[in-house]
Amino acid sequence: MSSLRRLLLVDADPDVHHLLTGLLSRQDRSIQDVYHGREALDRVRSVPYDLVVADQGSNGFDGLKLLRRVREIRPDTKVILTGEPDPARVIGAIRERAYSYFHKPLPEGPLADMVQQALESSSWREDIKMLSARPDWITLDVRCKLEAVERMTHFLREVEAGFPPQAREDIAAAFRELLLNAVEYGGGSDPRKRVRISLVRTARSLIVRIQDPGKGFSMGLLPHAAISNPDDEPIRHLEVRSEHGQRPGGFGILMTRNLVDELVYNQRGNEVLFVKYLP
Repeated sequence: MSSLRRLLLVDADPDVHHLLTGLLSRQDRSIQDVYHGREALDRVRSVPYDLVVADQGSNGFDGLKLLRRVREIRPDTKVILTGEPDPARVIGAIRERAYSYFHKPLPEGPLADMVQQALESSSWREDIKMLSARPDWITLDVRCKLEAVERMTHFLREVEAGFPPQAREDIAAAFRELLLNAVEYGGGSDPRKRVRISLVRTARSLIVRIQDPGKGFSMGLLPHAAISNPDDEPIRHLEVRSEHGQRPGGFGILMTRNLVDELVYNQRGNEVLFVKYLP
């Protein structure tokens, strides 16, 4: 019983409770339901939950206020907020150290995956720090951890939820690949190091800047990347990666060039900027 994970679901809608209970139930989880934020706080005071999944409205009790109060009572309890596809709400959730945010209607697969990741996570509270919270200019520091990459990629999807679906997915895929490169190669997957990210929205584009703490690289010296493969050996980089014990992949830069409109590296090679024009 010591490994039992406790989840608290907070939503005014019984149908949401039914959906989440069916989606998240596991033998190693105990799930409780409440319908109001104040009742949720009473439960949190009495029981150390591993995760709270709460609607942003929480039946008249503001979700961000609930998040702050849960952090005061149980600093180690993770909170995933749900609500409207509103960039301001997502930014507020990031700033207040929510583990994640999902707009309704809830995507079942991604939400279930994020819940599992949250339950497996230990040191997480400082993984994502917001430095600028303007909706048109967001700047964050992200710890060099795979878990932080997945959280940050999902936050990006939520911040840009109003974009055309294909543009949003192109941006998210390009962002994840470049952030993985920054974390793995620039930061050496060292959680003591951090990557700086800026998301700048103009009237007709999204500009993404990623700066890693590494010494950089030369674009012509990337034997582990598909972009360096000779024409007669289109998968040569996979052999190089296998020889060095690296994860399968290496298509990041090549793929990203096909997903965004402009891709530029600085001279040192530790900073990349991409632009996606919007219809």
